[in-house]
Amino acid sequence: MNVLVFASRKGGSGKSTLAAHLASYIANPSRRTLLIDNDPQGSLSLWHRIRREEHLGLRHNVRNLAEAIKDAKREGYEWVLVDTPPNKSSIVAEAIRQATLVIIPTRPNLFDIAALQDTVQIARELRKPYAAVINAAPAKRGDAETPVVADARGALNALKVPVWSGQITHRPELSLSLASGEGAMEYQPGSSGAEEMQRLWTALERSLNAIHNSYKKSSRAA
Repeated sequence: MNVLVFASRKGGSGKSTLAAHLASYIANPSRRTLLIDNDPQGSLSLWHRIRREEHLGLRHNVRNLAEAIKDAKREGYEWVLVDTPPNKSSIVAEAIRQATLVIIPTRPNLFDIAALQDTVQIARELRKPYAAVINAAPAKRGDAETPVVADARGALNALKVPVWSGQITHRPELSLSLASGEGAMEYQPGSSGAEEMQRLWTALERSLNAIHNSYKKSSRAA
């Protein structure tokens, strides 16, 4: 089972948005997927209600996350995506403890990057793989990142935070698709927003395969 945890102490970083768009790539009849919405705002739950997809389950305000994930595995779910509140509470720490991979969305600005460090600290203490994703970024100029994105990437590198090489640009199709219960690739296939989400999904699949291979090697060595 893959457990993706979306965490950031900064509100508005894009946790729910990324979780919803990625869920639209993952969930299908042969790959049952569960959303766990532990963000009090409930944005992921709202999107799920609009979507009405039988292959995509939902749990809201889960108190015992470890048990919920065990139940999900028994019920045949292969993927669990967990949205967390924008803080560094015990709820967030427990979610990170259960994670296969922690995804930390960050807008390319000082406040988001400063807040990101609390989440990174928890992931490091719990020895959980994590990566930052630059979200809601200004569009590239040709193939070049804008200075604000380049500066943010440089700051993350200086903090030794693994960061996805791409970016999720602030685009209308990303918001409009969620309003109709869809992901970008369903709402507007071939759009720039859909292509960026596809690249993120491909990168996450690659990272998860590497994580699972590492676990297998560690088990054999033990």
